[in-house]
Amino acid sequence: MAAVPRWQLEGDWFDVCKCDIPCPCEFAQAPTNGACEGILAWHVRKGSYGGVALDGLNVIALGYFEGNIWAGAKATMGIFIDARADDRQRDAMQTIFGGKAGGWPGEFAQNIAEVRGIEFVPIEFEVAGDLATWRAAIPGKVEAKAEALTGPTTLPGQRVQTLNPPGSEVGPNAVATWGKSKVDRADAFGFKWDRSGQSSKHIPFNWSGPG
Repeated sequence: MAAVPRWQLEGDWFDVCKCDIPCPCEFAQAPTNGACEGILAWHVRKGSYGGVALDGLNVIALGYFEGNIWAGAKATMGIFIDARADDRQRDAMQTIFGGKAGGWPGEFAQNIAEVRGIEFVPIEFEVAGDLATWRAAIPGKVEAKAEALTGPTTLPGQRVQTLNPPGSEVGPNAVATWGKSKVDRADAFGFKWDRSGQSSKHIPFNWSGPG
C-alpha cells in the first residue's frame, strides 16, 4: 500500500440482475433462486488518484455467483473500463476497481474468485436527475436499463428506497433506490442472457483510500 497515493471517487452505481424484486442480496440474503447474475455499472462524477483526474469515467462489470455473496460465496466477473481513459487513468481505474488501492473496492474484491478479463470499450451511462431511470450500455455487448419502482401507493415523483441496506455493493451507510429492469442483456466474457422485469437498484457511492 505504500506506493498507492490518496484517491477519492464519488458517483453513481446501479445494477440489473435476475433476482425477483427486491433482490435479496441487498439484504445480505441468498439470491432468489440460489444464484445471481447481472450487470453492475459505475459512473465517476468526480474522482482523482493522486494527481490523475478520473472525472466522468465509467466501469461496467458482468458477474455471477451461487449462494450468499455476503456469507462466503465467491463471484466470477468480467470487467469493462471506459475507452476514453488515457494510460494513467486506465492504470488508476484498474488499481482501484481491482481492489489494489484499498478502500471499499479493496474489501469488495475479497468476494471475487475469478476475473475473466478486462477490456477497454466505449461505455454509455445515464442517470435521470430525479432517479426515474438509469441506463448503461456497451454497443454490441451489454445493455442495462431500469425504471424506478412504482406502485398504487407511491406518489408521483417519490422513490422506493432502503436506508442502510446490510448487503450494499458500494459499502456502508448507503441509500438504495429500487427499480425494475426494462433491459438486461449481455453477451461477453462467456456470459449471455437477455431478460427484463427483474430487480434493479441505484446507489450513490463515495469512496476513498488507501486506508
